[in-house]
Amino acid sequence: MQHGPVVRRRKLGEELRRLRHGAGLTSRDAARLLGWHQSKVSRIETGASGVRPGDVTRLLDAYGVDDAQLRSLLQALVGSAGGGGNGWWHAYRGLIPPQYRDFISLESQAGAARTLETSVVPGLLQTADYARAVTRSSLDGLPPAQLDSLVEVRLARQGVLHARRPLHLSAVLDEAVLRRGVGGPQVMRNQLNHLADVAQLPHVQLQLLPFDAGSYIGLTGPFVIFSFPTISDLDVVVLDHLTSSLYLERREDLEAYSSAFRTMQAHALSPERSLDLIAAVGRGG
Repeated sequence: MQHGPVVRRRKLGEELRRLRHGAGLTSRDAARLLGWHQSKVSRIETGASGVRPGDVTRLLDAYGVDDAQLRSLLQALVGSAGGGGNGWWHAYRGLIPPQYRDFISLESQAGAARTLETSVVPGLLQTADYARAVTRSSLDGLPPAQLDSLVEVRLARQGVLHARRPLHLSAVLDEAVLRRGVGGPQVMRNQLNHLADVAQLPHVQLQLLPFDAGSYIGLTGPFVIFSFPTISDLDVVVLDHLTSSLYLERREDLEAYSSAFRTMQAHALSPERSLDLIAAVGRGG
């Protein structure tokens, strides 16, 4: 059985092949160094099979790769390519499905993210009460303990905005996100205040698409584009759902969504005017 996005597994294999070539080794050389059959190296590099974290470590050691950031990124991609992973989210593996764990793994290693949201505040910008209200309404009848755990996951994801090398987040939100009464008036007031606070971070750019902007390409639905600091070819569009995600990794998809995001940024309010709109909605305007 194949696990994880096939394209992402193939891209991981391509990067490992590039590193092998850089080390001046043939696949036969690599297999001999590691005591493997040559076919195992070939299957990994073509994406024909998944790869374990320990195997990636051995390959990187054999190729003399000492770039800590690159090693960390490739290890994160092991989870997305079908090999598992042991980030903090691994503790929730019995609660959240593999695709959602893969999403969190990628989010934790991305250098930048561009996100459009048309209905609710993005998970990285939610307060605990807002996250609880959204989760409760989306998964009606969820046992309290599971609800608490899903909220914990949502809040833990926000650590990427406060890391030593924080995620650079560009978010475009439809005005409807501000005006939809999730969780009641007090929850929304606190959420709007939180949005204004997070928007002050130097690595966060928040823009609002006002109602008077009319129709726009993003009305087809929300999405996230992850970009990576070391390997641009690993950039990916993700259609994020509460407990799952769909990956779009073809170059045509990346170009189309990147172009759409630039268009929406151009039609959105400036970050300064967006803060004014948040404040006005908070005052009942």
